Amino acid sequence: MAAKPRIIERRLVARTRIFRVEEIELAFSNGNRRHFERILGGRGSVLIVPMPDARTLLLVREYAAGTDRYELGFPKGIVEPGEDLLEAAGREIREEIGFGSRDLRLLHQVSLAPGYIQHETHLVLARELYPERAPGDEPEPIEVVPWDLGDLDALLTREDFTEARSIAALFLVRRFLGPGQGVSEQDGRV
Repeated sequence: MAAKPRIIERRLVARTRIFRVEEIELAFSNGNRRHFERILGGRGSVLIVPMPDARTLLLVREYAAGTDRYELGFPKGIVEPGEDLLEAAGREIREEIGFGSRDLRLLHQVSLAPGYIQHETHLVLARELYPERAPGDEPEPIEVVPWDLGDLDALLTREDFTEARSIAALFLVRRFLGPGQGVSEQDGRV
């Protein structure tokens, strides 16, 4: 395996309210030099898979500016300064779906496009839910959509369920739950 490239120079080329874009010049171990641009991601985010019972997932339908349509996916949000990942996950589900959780489990972390985005999303399973609403910053009410674990094939074929992080979370939840914990081996769908 080759040595990791050495950063020769960094330069901030754009800044918005949310994003920073940096150009970096890299020197590779074989002598090649290249300029890359990357989006700097800050503190990261959480995506939560809420399960009010052993067979049900709670999804949200909300407007996504990137696709300019309403998308179905799991609740998510950024990690605020001073918050740990599970605190952020608990806050987000209280704000977006009106539930707290007594059992938050970090499943995995994923990157979006590691070639040019410096950002991690932490996927969290939330169980033992109880009603608790917190005010959020959403511009309109978010629709909460319950989904049965036995019908994941139908979810995966929906035109409005396209977010890769939500799809990855489904597979990680399946692995975590395993047979006999809300997922039947006979189902073959989870």
